[in-house]
Amino acid sequence: MTHAMTHTSSRRSTRYTAASALSLTLLSLACTSESPNDGLGSGGNASAAGAPSHGGGGATAQGGSAPGSGGAGPAGAGASGAGQAGSGGIHAGNGGGSATAGASGTRPSGGRAGSSGSTSAGGRGGSAGSQSAGGDDGNDAGAVNGESGAAGDPTSERPGWELVFSDEFEGAKGTAVDTKNWNLVNKGDGFGNNELQYYTNRTDNAALDGEGSLVIKAIEESYMGRDYTSARLESNGKVELTYGRVESRMRIPYGQGLWPAFWMLGTDIDSVGWPDCGEIDIMENVGKEPTTVHGTLHGPGYSGGSPLGASYSLPGNARFADDFHVYAVEWEKDVVRFYVDDTLYKTRTPADVPSGAHWVYDHSFYLLLNVAVGGQWPGSPDSSTTFPQTLTVDYVRVYGRP
Repeated sequence: MTHAMTHTSSRRSTRYTAASALSLTLLSLACTSESPNDGLGSGGNASAAGAPSHGGGGATAQGGSAPGSGGAGPAGAGASGAGQAGSGGIHAGNGGGSATAGASGTRPSGGRAGSSGSTSAGGRGGSAGSQSAGGDDGNDAGAVNGESGAAGDPTSERPGWELVFSDEFEGAKGTAVDTKNWNLVNKGDGFGNNELQYYTNRTDNAALDGEGSLVIKAIEESYMGRDYTSARLESNGKVELTYGRVESRMRIPYGQGLWPAFWMLGTDIDSVGWPDCGEIDIMENVGKEPTTVHGTLHGPGYSGGSPLGASYSLPGNARFADDFHVYAVEWEKDVVRFYVDDTLYKTRTPADVPSGAHWVYDHSFYLLLNVAVGGQWPGSPDSSTTFPQTLTVDYVRVYGRP
């Protein structure tokens, strides 16, 4: 999303350099370790494509805090999710609770189902599956078998990665997001893209659903001179990272004019501006393309309408809004890999940067989640668009190398 040239942030965090390749900044080291063990979906189709970038604007840290309850550990494991310190660094985590579920992957009392796809007392069912190669060229194809449900795997159960931060969005229905992790933008100026929404800090637009998810809701209403409201969460000054695997399991909204996104911006945006700070769009969707999501890099010389972009579609052109999917990047020195449901669909390296341009993904970034309404890329809602529309976020997780 094209970032507006004005941006404010609060730098109140303490920086730690982990023993792994990941540097993570946290205002609070609290994170939960609850972890669904959902089955993977089928593989899809990837193609290279350019995508305009998100709208920006200053963040205002407002809204009530929402400390969530301790998350349950992985089913059958019987272990708490406490974080552990590495040599000279951190592995954030204070997740309480222990797992008592059986070997089939079920969870008690509101848990999310494991590989068997079953659950008790209000949990969401997963299902085992498999993925086929979804790359669009030789180094982007990747096949993953979903027998163990790795796309929603618990805590640090990703081979070669270790969980260093998570927000599992546990808490009572209607509770605000945890402001130890997130700032809520309170602004509506078009964000450089002629967007139509006003982002608020109200729980009307962003709140926990009481079932382990965050719901960002776009509403058609007259508010502060705008015709729509929504929410935008930013982790600047609170959760910042250099390198790692960043993923979220979510179900996106549907409809012409909707623009949900999960993305990252360079923390030096205040000093160098956009796009020199860098932008990594982990997932973008525009409502006029219900079967396609985009993964994109924006930097100096490759931004706006001419970024380093790629797109991914589900088998049979299924709609992304019809189910939860896991969107992720693996960001390491001189490489960014884009995934949907653990299918690698694009790999970017400095070799992809246009001649004379620079690779700017070698410093700290922060996380963003939002649903925009309207704008130059998606266009405006029309008579086919229904409101409210919701982005339901199961979790946000950051992994580092051990």
